[in-house]
Amino acid sequence: MPDPDRFRTARSTLLVDRFMTSFIKIGGLAIIAAVFAIFIFILIEILPLFRQARVEPAGERQGPAAPALAFGVDEWGELPFVLTPDGVLHFLPASGPAATHPLPMQAGETVGAAVYNQKRQTLTIGTSRGRVLPVELNFASEPQEGGASRVSARPAVTAELTVGTPGQPIVGIGYGDGDDAKLLAVVQEADGVRRVHASAFTVERSMTGAGAVEKAWEKELGSLLSGRPERILVDDRAEHIVVANGDGGVTVLGADDEGVSVFQEAFSPFADLADRGIASMDFLFGDVSLVFTARSGENRIWSLYIDKRLKKRQYGQTKELPALQQGAAAYAGSVRNKAFLIADGDEVSLRYGTSATIRWEDRIGYPVAKVALSGKYDRILLLDTRGTVHAYGLDDPHPEAGLRAFFGEVWYEGGDGPEYSWQSSGSDDFEPKLSLVPLIVGTLKGTFYALLFAVPIALLAAIYTAEFMRPRFKIYVKPTMEVMASLPSVVLGFLAALWLAPLIEDRIPAVVACVVGLPTTAILFGLFWSRLPDHLRSRIRPGYEFIAFLPIMLLALAAFWSLGGPLERLLFGGDFRSWWPRVTGASFEQRNSLVVGFMMGFAVIPIIFTIVEDALSNVPAALRSGSLALGASRWQTAMRVVVPTASAGILSAIMIGLGRAVGETMIVVMATGNTAVMDLNIFNGMRTLSANIAVELPEAPHGGTLYRALFLGAMLLFLMTFIINTAAEVLRQHLREKYKTV
Repeated sequence: MPDPDRFRTARSTLLVDRFMTSFIKIGGLAIIAAVFAIFIFILIEILPLFRQARVEPAGERQGPAAPALAFGVDEWGELPFVLTPDGVLHFLPASGPAATHPLPMQAGETVGAAVYNQKRQTLTIGTSRGRVLPVELNFASEPQEGGASRVSARPAVTAELTVGTPGQPIVGIGYGDGDDAKLLAVVQEADGVRRVHASAFTVERSMTGAGAVEKAWEKELGSLLSGRPERILVDDRAEHIVVANGDGGVTVLGADDEGVSVFQEAFSPFADLADRGIASMDFLFGDVSLVFTARSGENRIWSLYIDKRLKKRQYGQTKELPALQQGAAAYAGSVRNKAFLIADGDEVSLRYGTSATIRWEDRIGYPVAKVALSGKYDRILLLDTRGTVHAYGLDDPHPEAGLRAFFGEVWYEGGDGPEYSWQSSGSDDFEPKLSLVPLIVGTLKGTFYALLFAVPIALLAAIYTAEFMRPRFKIYVKPTMEVMASLPSVVLGFLAALWLAPLIEDRIPAVVACVVGLPTTAILFGLFWSRLPDHLRSRIRPGYEFIAFLPIMLLALAAFWSLGGPLERLLFGGDFRSWWPRVTGASFEQRNSLVVGFMMGFAVIPIIFTIVEDALSNVPAALRSGSLALGASRWQTAMRVVVPTASAGILSAIMIGLGRAVGETMIVVMATGNTAVMDLNIFNGMRTLSANIAVELPEAPHGGTLYRALFLGAMLLFLMTFIINTAAEVLRQHLREKYKTV
């Protein structure tokens, strides 16, 4: 009788088995927990992008009871000021008495109009005697004991300007402080008649700070305008004068070194309304867009854009925002972004111009006369009709974000229509373009071309290797393919950018001839081989057919490659690169989707090949033997028995290859122009979500809108791969059940 102890498992083996079982379970749960932790971390980073602005009361201070002609605040939002008609500036600190600073007014002279340039912290006033006084407010933050700071102002009149008819009162004023020139425009009224005068000049300062004024030209603008002028604006670049009349018409004039001319004929922002009158007209930050409100409350933005029909820049309506209860009586634009604050009566609304969205809106219970936004975009100040200044804390770190900004068509300043665009950097007054749609399209585009190249080659190569190649050759082919999978993507991207892209740039017809000709040659040769007599085909043992096939394919490759030149001369006038954009209107770039498809496909082929070959090899040999025994050929056995049985594994291989292509970064960064364009042109580049993260993240300020938008791109990648893999797993299980073997 055998010793029963021979069949007993050692105690140490059982302990190790139990430990490894628990360890594997814990490891699997840890991986699931890590994936969910990553998901939660990314979600926490992107949620602030979709949060509305928060506004909280921050105190009150009492100002003068007289009407306010100008109202503003310093960069830090600590020291608001009010300009009253008697020419006195009232500075209102949060604590302590108000400080007053009388401007140098003549006896009996009052202020008729004023404009505050918050970006430059200058105030320009027009008086009842036709004088213009530019005032620098000179805000400064002075440190105090205990680490606190105190904001102070030292107003100073830098010059005295005269424009128009001397002595006539000024009722409207616009001032543009450009780098090379200053542009002043005023509306004067006498005997009920209003006239508009404009003057260009420079101010040269001496060592003592006094200003010497040198006038370049002056002109009366009545012949260029229509209707009674009501409102006037001058952009900060001193290039345009915008005049609105009482009938709702707006005329834009262009100014240069020689004088003034009509830049754009009169238009009406509210021509479709019964009452076309304009309640407010102001520039948005950057002075490229005009914000209008109608007397009935409609709010529209007109921006400079390129008119394709006229082939020139002009103003046109680009945005329509929700209407107010009535026309805005107060306006303040941010000097940090495209946000603006408007008020009508007791209704106050904070809006963002680029995405045409409301960030915050409320009815505050008292009539508002003037509004102001701090330079840091962190405080709102409202001046009521009794002279009380109400301060509010503003928390709106991401006004340029939102569903429309990320996924909708937006008409950006200077564009010829709504578009999806990604352009995250620019000047201070630049509109961030954060649409993720071009990046999603670029990701799908690169993946499509890579899989279009990789899947047929990898599948057919795996089928041939598993079903037709002799095992002695297979032991060399499969390890070689697996070594190919280990090549660093940065090396492949380097080769694509510096070798492959220049190689095929001038040989597109040859590439097309090879892509079409080689499969055709293979099919024709296969048909020819299958129709040869058995005594000829039997000279080559099964599994060695590639010995006859390979020379034919090499000769065909050489022939089709050399055929590219004659085809280019015959069909494309000798230069395909210039023919393509001329005929199709699409661009041709050296680093394009074709290059990415070839090289990224080269990176994906080994992965798909290895998994598919394993799946095919794991099909039970009994199925092959049974099929062959029933008279099926090797090809019929492979395609009708083996491939369907291994279809679950084949699908898994394609999905893994898809995931590899979707997440590829270095090849896309190095082998394309890395430009976020939205088209399927194979000869154009693209930017993918993963490449965008790699390029933008090092320069994105931590916690900023761009930083969080990149996390949103990472979330989209996460969701794309999760959805695709989930669908693939469901389909794989279905195929596994359908073709499972006993």
